[in-house]
Amino acid sequence: MLRPRWRPAGPVQPLQCRNLIAGAYNETAQVLLESEQTGDALTLRLSGGWRIDNIERIEATLAGFSAAGQRRLIVDCQGVEALDLSGAWLLHQRLQEVRAAGGTVEFVGDAPAHFKFIDEVSEREATQPVPAQESSTLRDAVAWVGRRSIQQAVQARDAVGFFGRIATTLSHSARSARHLRVPSVARHIYETGIQAIPIVSLIAFLISVIVAYLGAQQLQQFGAEIYTVDLVAIAVLREMGVLLTAIIVAGRSGSAFAAEIGVMRLNDEIDALQSMGVDYFEVLVLPRLIGLIIALPLLTIIADAMGLAGGALLSSLLLDINLSQFIPRVQAALAPTTFWAGMIKAPVFAMLIAMVGTYRGMQVRDSSRELGRLTTVAVVQSIFLVIFADAIFAVVFVQLDF
Repeated sequence: MLRPRWRPAGPVQPLQCRNLIAGAYNETAQVLLESEQTGDALTLRLSGGWRIDNIERIEATLAGFSAAGQRRLIVDCQGVEALDLSGAWLLHQRLQEVRAAGGTVEFVGDAPAHFKFIDEVSEREATQPVPAQESSTLRDAVAWVGRRSIQQAVQARDAVGFFGRIATTLSHSARSARHLRVPSVARHIYETGIQAIPIVSLIAFLISVIVAYLGAQQLQQFGAEIYTVDLVAIAVLREMGVLLTAIIVAGRSGSAFAAEIGVMRLNDEIDALQSMGVDYFEVLVLPRLIGLIIALPLLTIIADAMGLAGGALLSSLLLDINLSQFIPRVQAALAPTTFWAGMIKAPVFAMLIAMVGTYRGMQVRDSSRELGRLTTVAVVQSIFLVIFADAIFAVVFVQLDF
């Protein structure tokens, strides 16, 4: 609703005319700007609320104001009921346009304090030098490599310290079953082991079917399709079963470890445990580590069984090798160490996954964004370390003829 606040009481004088620039009214605040031409000066009288909730009315009011040809502008802010930084910034920008056109701006009384802040910020931005665009050089590349190397060395040192803290806590907790937190260990075995059986079984079954199918296609060219059974059995028991299980557990449980401990960090629950004199490594890290070391070998046995079942199913459907032929062929193909070559890896993989997940969870600070980043880092590093450790095992087993 628009209505004027001022009306001339008599005839308009030639040298003293008033012009209502714009007015806006609502139930909470009124924004109004009046101009009065006196001689060579144009006086602006501000009233009402110049706040962010009236920003649209302020913009409309200032858009209707024109100071073209004015050399002197006097601003009267004594009638302003409320002024915040948003309203002051819009008015300041409009007055700067008058100054840029060659006019002068004066205030009745003191200028609003917001103007001083805006001027200081504008001067700081104007005087701040623009950084020169430096070209990438060999020195910069070497410096980047050096920084990254130092960061990785610091992280490696912290990881070794974390492992040492786990070993120390485990040695102290092993003296008493009460310190091993058996109920907590059982809960983590259930969450990381029993609840993971469906997905581990399905993945192991499907991967073994794929390996058997591809192997049968190639071996049939040489009339050696019977060796598909050997291929599936050795691949599943030595490598595929434990490796696929570890990767699934790293993505499923490793991320859960990092997220759970990270949320506790953000909520200051770990600091609360420390203030109560509780060893948070004993409460949070060890149960997860022990639970996963127990659960992963059991999951590996299930994955091996499902992998052999997948190979047997495909051999029966594609190669006409029934179960009575499949089982003796598997027994003949396997060496005494084939099964144990995979089982030995499982506790090592479990330790790597649990350590990385809990270590990254302990590093969470400040924000939920850091929580998401470190959870992702935990999964990626866990999978990398599992594959790297598997490669080391492969080399060692070859050297030992295991």
